[in-house]
Amino acid sequence: MNPNNEADVKQGGNASVLAGVPKSLPALLKALRIQEKASAVGFDWQRREEVWGKVREELAEFKESASREEAEQEFGDLLFSLVNYARFVDINPETALEKSNKKFIKRFNYIESATRAAGKTLQEISLADMDAYWEEAKIIV
Repeated sequence: MNPNNEADVKQGGNASVLAGVPKSLPALLKALRIQEKASAVGFDWQRREEVWGKVREELAEFKESASREEAEQEFGDLLFSLVNYARFVDINPETALEKSNKKFIKRFNYIESATRAAGKTLQEISLADMDAYWEEAKIIV
């Protein structure tokens, strides 16, 4: 057994289908690799509408969570389902999230610059002011 693999469970004398998914992968990429391996043996949805239905189901379960522990579990299920949908429509979720991270950083940097240009700090302006700068950033940046 390889200690770096998430799923070295024996299945009838053979390593699990999920063997080879490194523990060290970030969770988002690990979810993608797990789903790719399961799909390779036919454990997959037939149509993207089915996958989207699962996303909606998981979102509803998350919204109905009664405790923090339950909410965390359901949020994980929701993320896993979103990664699955991304895979199903041929979008790399890691790439998509990184693009969103970069976009957020650019827009937030605009808020900081506009605030400094106004002679203030972020702590001195209101959320409404921040939102106004955010809307400007969406057009400019």
